[in-house]
Amino acid sequence: MPQERAKPRTSLDRNDWIQAALEVLAEKGLDGLRVEVLAKSFGVTKGSFYWHFKDRQDLLSAVLTLWKEGRIKDIIKQTTAAPGRALPQIYHVIEVYSAARSRKGMNIELAIRDWARRDAEAAAVVEEVDRWRLECASRLFIECGLPEKEAKSRSLLLYAYVFGQSLMVFDKYDANVPDLQAWIADVIARAPTIPETTSPS
Repeated sequence: MPQERAKPRTSLDRNDWIQAALEVLAEKGLDGLRVEVLAKSFGVTKGSFYWHFKDRQDLLSAVLTLWKEGRIKDIIKQTTAAPGRALPQIYHVIEVYSAARSRKGMNIELAIRDWARRDAEAAAVVEEVDRWRLECASRLFIECGLPEKEAKSRSLLLYAYVFGQSLMVFDKYDANVPDLQAWIADVIARAPTIPETTSPS
């Protein structure tokens, strides 16, 4: 019979390891995410890790799942509007995702996107999260009365803006950056002017 693994003498559970892996991912990227590093941070041996995970890949899959579920939950929360409140909710989404985010959260996002360039599983997770982002925002624009094609275009513009500006340093670009950001939010969110149609003579 195969020898049974000894139960670790620590109270660490599977989620503790996953959360620690996210911390390392934020600080050191995927290449720095090693079992030895995590075990050392907890002051335990690698045997404790293998009580909860088959191998490093098992941990990486769990990290991706946790990140995906957390992002989707937040997307649904931020894009859910009460009836008749779709437009204010669009402004809310732009404000929330344009605001100074936690450095840790942004570093994790960047690390996972870099990971996705090299790994099919990570790429599929990023694609799913981005699809949720775009489709939920698109539904808000549709609720505002926009046709589907324009709603999709505006949702893409929204996220191109909030992600793009989060990577830039522009505090000194203009004397009143908040005014610029408010103007951009209006461009993204406002309903288009629909030209009057002339009736055929």
